[in-house]
Amino acid sequence: MRHLTIVDTTLRDGEQTAGVVFANQEKLRIARLLDEVGVQQIEAGVPVMGGDEKKAISDIVKLGLKASIMGWNRAVVSDIETSLACGVDAVAISISTSDIHIEHKLMTTREDVLERMIKATTFAKSQGLYISVNAEDASRTDMDFLVQFAREAKKAGANRLRYCDTVGILDPFTTYDRIKTLIEKTGLDIEMHTHDDFGMATANALAGVKAGATHVGVTVNGLGERAGNAALEEVVMALKHLLDTDLNFVTERFVELSEYVARASGRMLPPWKSIVGSNMFAHESGIHADGALKNPNTYEAFSPEDVGLERQIVIGKHSGTAAIKAKFRHEYGKEMSDGDAEEMLVRVRAMAVDMKRSLFDKELAYIYGDMLKQRQR
Repeated sequence: MRHLTIVDTTLRDGEQTAGVVFANQEKLRIARLLDEVGVQQIEAGVPVMGGDEKKAISDIVKLGLKASIMGWNRAVVSDIETSLACGVDAVAISISTSDIHIEHKLMTTREDVLERMIKATTFAKSQGLYISVNAEDASRTDMDFLVQFAREAKKAGANRLRYCDTVGILDPFTTYDRIKTLIEKTGLDIEMHTHDDFGMATANALAGVKAGATHVGVTVNGLGERAGNAALEEVVMALKHLLDTDLNFVTERFVELSEYVARASGRMLPPWKSIVGSNMFAHESGIHADGALKNPNTYEAFSPEDVGLERQIVIGKHSGTAAIKAKFRHEYGKEMSDGDAEEMLVRVRAMAVDMKRSLFDKELAYIYGDMLKQRQR
């Protein structure tokens, strides 16, 4: 298995989610957690913003983490000087490469874009920094120009090219073809930076890896501009279980990390969220619950303990007698007969429909108690 580097940008792109602001202490805590789970490079923020942003980045550097700490910069020498003042060991130098961005956002020319990038990269290299040159809107960039841009970046001293699917328009098949071509024509390390506008950020990141990308940019819970980025927990677990690439992350702490970032960002972690959502290992449907009770592998792709969750047998409208009997056996120490389970199931389904939800444990106990009382009468 070749080496892959996970580049987490929760503290930069994640905080660019509309309405999200992390307190400085939260930034430090998130950086520590990212380092502890195994992230190799943390993009800590934008130093040139100054103020609290600059202080938080400097304080993260002072934590002495194992991870490389990167600052994000425009292709401007003074930005990089501010990053240096924070003590980071790596910089991202970002500039748009698509014609629509060059004409309407930068209002300049391709030649000027190359000149700015080369000047900034050459300076960063002279300072001994690790350099990611970011091709913003790479997925809408003319391929010949992107190859030229990457070659010039490499000549100027860049260590890798960040391929940014800035508006999330890629699909996995196109991604694979383009990344393969880019690597073959430039020989430069490629980082996948994918957005989720069409729900394919993680899939596109994996397609890039299959094509030879060596770095993957992620955020915890998929935070980020608009629909967000590829999610750290999704990418790491998919690499491990689908591409047989174990990065030796402490995945057992993923729920802890996800819940902390959810609280700090003020963005709820949906129960149905892949990998870390509370419903990941919650079984209600009779067929599913019965299968999971007999052998968890029948309806689970990996163990709940792998990410810090627990298996739940939920009792509700779609439950079956096997789930009810198992619930009473394991949680109440009560062996229930088939007849009692059948009668309970009728009552459970009726109440679940009335309440429009699954039932709480206390409610199950009340239903069972009422059933016994009615028999005595």
